[in-house]
Amino acid sequence: MPLWLDLLIRVAAVMAGFLVLPLVIGQAEHKVMAHMQGRVGPMYAGAFHGWAQLVADGVKFVQKEDIAPREADRTVFRLAPIVALFPYLIVILTLPLGPGLVAQSLDIGLFLVLAVLGIGVVAVLMSAWASANKYSLLGGVRGAAQLLGYELPLVLAAASVAMAAGTLSLPGIVEAWRPWWLIWQAPAALVFFIAGLAEIRRPPFDMPIADSELVFGYLTEYTGLRFAFFLLAEYVGIVVIAGLTTVLFLGGWHGPFEDQLGWLWTLLKVAALSFVIIWLRVTYPRLREDQLQRLCWLILVPVSLAQLVLTVAVKSLL
Repeated sequence: MPLWLDLLIRVAAVMAGFLVLPLVIGQAEHKVMAHMQGRVGPMYAGAFHGWAQLVADGVKFVQKEDIAPREADRTVFRLAPIVALFPYLIVILTLPLGPGLVAQSLDIGLFLVLAVLGIGVVAVLMSAWASANKYSLLGGVRGAAQLLGYELPLVLAAASVAMAAGTLSLPGIVEAWRPWWLIWQAPAALVFFIAGLAEIRRPPFDMPIADSELVFGYLTEYTGLRFAFFLLAEYVGIVVIAGLTTVLFLGGWHGPFEDQLGWLWTLLKVAALSFVIIWLRVTYPRLREDQLQRLCWLILVPVSLAQLVLTVAVKSLL
């Protein structure tokens, strides 16, 4: 196959996943929350089971006026939604779907993924500062403190499984994975998943938005498609965190007939974790800022450090 054609196919596949999977997650969130909370409204659009609710939301956002505050730094204000989306696109490029099914396999794939995910704090600060709004600024400061704090347990948990596998390559980690890791690396998996939710600011870790206190936090001044891009970034973040948890801790494509159906096992695991993320939004109330930081520094960081020590001990004995 010519190099240009191979590259074109890979880029098209990644863009398809980048655009389609978040919409599927968004539709699933509408339906799951509707059933869990007994809200029949989202069941009407499109008649059968409210299948067109997401389409209706998209039409609504397109029709809304795109407004920038008079005192805003308009260039930074308009760039922030793009910066929020960009890191997730890079991460999806490196996520293996099955044996040999990865857009770009890198020997330092995990290092790149963790480095790129840190860019999310830049988008939050850009939108907060450029909005020229005190509520946006307060939300941005909260978001920066949250993202910088939860980076540490996220990286430590990922380092544990990378040390166990002996590689930073994401396909290499999946190939080295063994079923007993579900017990051995369970604390790291839990820490990584919780820290990942905080990184994408999903409830109950949505203090940077906190609509009861900050109107809508760093998103207060955004309307129309730019606001929709931030929502899209949140749904892409769900796919990324579920995908990384699947690849690092749940064996990725491993399952019955994995050589033929490995991609299906990966998607099923991602779908199951995405359901859990939606379930947590419905179940738990928003954490206060002090509770959020206490969870990070007094629970997740010590657990991730203990897991790292355990991994070193087990690897030295094997």
